[in-house]
Amino acid sequence: MQFHHHGYVTGDPHVRPAEGYGLERPAEPPDEVDVLIVGSGPAGMIAAAQLAQFPGIRTHLVERRAGRLEMGQADGIQARSVETFQAFGFAERITAEAYRITEMAFWKPDPEVPGNIVRAAVPPDDPHGISEFPHLIVNQARVLDYFADVAATAPARLTPDYGLEVVGLTVADRGEHPVTVTLRHTAGPHQGAERTVRARYVIGADGAHSAVRHAIGRKPVGDKANHAWGVMDVLAVTDFPDVRTKCAIQSHDGGSILLIPREGGFLVRWYVDLGEVPPGDGARVRATSLDEIIAKANEIIHPYTLDVKDVPWHSVYEVGHRVTDGFDDVPDELTGVRTPRVFLTGDACHTHSAKAGQGMNVSMQDGWNIAWKLAHVLTGRAPEALLATYSAERQVVAQELIDFDREWSRLMATPPEDLPDPTYLEDFYVRTIEFPCGFMTQYQPSMIVSGGAHQELATGFPVGKRFKSAPVERVADGNPAHLGHHARADGRWRVYAFADAAAPGEPSALRDWAEWLGTAPGSPLLRHTPAGTDPDSVLDVKVVYQQDHFGVELADVPDVFKPRVGPFGLVDYEKVYATDPAQDIFGLRGIDRAGAVVVVRPDQYVAAVLPLSATDELAAFFAGALLRQDTTRIKENA
Repeated sequence: MQFHHHGYVTGDPHVRPAEGYGLERPAEPPDEVDVLIVGSGPAGMIAAAQLAQFPGIRTHLVERRAGRLEMGQADGIQARSVETFQAFGFAERITAEAYRITEMAFWKPDPEVPGNIVRAAVPPDDPHGISEFPHLIVNQARVLDYFADVAATAPARLTPDYGLEVVGLTVADRGEHPVTVTLRHTAGPHQGAERTVRARYVIGADGAHSAVRHAIGRKPVGDKANHAWGVMDVLAVTDFPDVRTKCAIQSHDGGSILLIPREGGFLVRWYVDLGEVPPGDGARVRATSLDEIIAKANEIIHPYTLDVKDVPWHSVYEVGHRVTDGFDDVPDELTGVRTPRVFLTGDACHTHSAKAGQGMNVSMQDGWNIAWKLAHVLTGRAPEALLATYSAERQVVAQELIDFDREWSRLMATPPEDLPDPTYLEDFYVRTIEFPCGFMTQYQPSMIVSGGAHQELATGFPVGKRFKSAPVERVADGNPAHLGHHARADGRWRVYAFADAAAPGEPSALRDWAEWLGTAPGSPLLRHTPAGTDPDSVLDVKVVYQQDHFGVELADVPDVFKPRVGPFGLVDYEKVYATDPAQDIFGLRGIDRAGAVVVVRPDQYVAAVLPLSATDELAAFFAGALLRQDTTRIKENA
């Protein structure tokens, strides 16, 4: 990470100096705020962590609980989420305490003795190597702790306001703070008392029974699958040999189990199939006792046994698949006409089973998606039209999740003999692995996603999909690096210039592009960077040369890739990269040797792929996504 550019840092560099609203943050939300986040689950906390990077935005988060979550129900962390953690600065720390999934065992009835189960297959968890990051298991509460730490140590010093629940919300037609929220104290000396807060925008991250969703009249669409599961976290003694491996277990006639080892080396989560639920009989199933769930688990894993010693948590639920009919407060007929003011995220707008391991992961992407967009609008970087892209993008993703989860849940509950062939379940798992890993999301063209007219220039960076990092060499010090790992969740766009084959210092398409970007009146770098700020405060521009780092002299690199930052105008040397000869990024990501420009959004999704010569197209793209700034006093790249 980078620090010292504002002066010598003697303490923890992760703790940035308080600024703006973070200098005198009130103990409770004031009468007026810019953004009110309701709920401190995964979607709410990542939104808080992102918005806390902007000290000029008055953001508050309210939570009905009296304090932090101590035991969460979600635990699966997909590779896409670990990429996200890297952007927020804690991927290494949370990986160190988590359980890492490397393979998945499939158990089925023994053909010779159908009453017993046997191991049928053990495919790798990521057979295609689609991410350098792992698939983890860690308690949701710890994920929230890490995001809370990011928010609390960011310039705005955002911490949750516990013990406050929403009991009313209205949206006015006009006014600077059009959303009026009625809050009630759920704990403390003011328990039961109510007060109102007016907000410019509200993020509803308050769960499946969302008061925010109810207030704006949005409805969940879908139904239950009439199938029940018992879930329990247990400390137990068992002779089942794969108890520390993720397993899908199918018995001949006793149902199925999804087994998930937990962090710490001893805890294991068991999802136990309780069978079909007759219509109207849900209450009876929900009354299934813990002893019955344990007995059912022993029946399914026969001839092995499970001796449960302690159960920190257990529950019974029916599988439900629902997506809210809209993810903001704008009626369909007014889409594109009225600015959305209230946004739904996470379980407030999509619910499904836990077995696909997607709930927390998709919720975090919801929260990040709307948070950076709100930050852009509230800081004057982008027009309010940007906010309409949230519902347009995330509702499609939620429906794709529901469709996938419905099929996975159905297959898990289907007896092996009723599947099309004996290996159908494990084949489905391997065939669809990109979806549960979080990499199937592909946003459609919009004001922040261009078309794919130039996709052939970088086939490994599909427009609309997440930016897939690759190894490079940093020129300044020769250090190996992953190109995408340097991009933090700071609200900036990334512009990666992949050089043509000419040697640095020689005439080239890259040099012409860099000259245009740094000096031309129509340059988006000049047009969209606010006066008095660092030249990379909005667009973080980097270059990757085709030569290795010995073949690139920093003196030959255009100044636009060596911006001067901070109050002392220090040169940032960490934007110039070379190709790692052992892992050529141009070959790995299908980048044209004539060069290319790849634009990446603040949430790591590829927004555009362009040739180096398409300066007009690059300028037009950013003119549609960002507002023009007063650039008369931008710090110069001296």
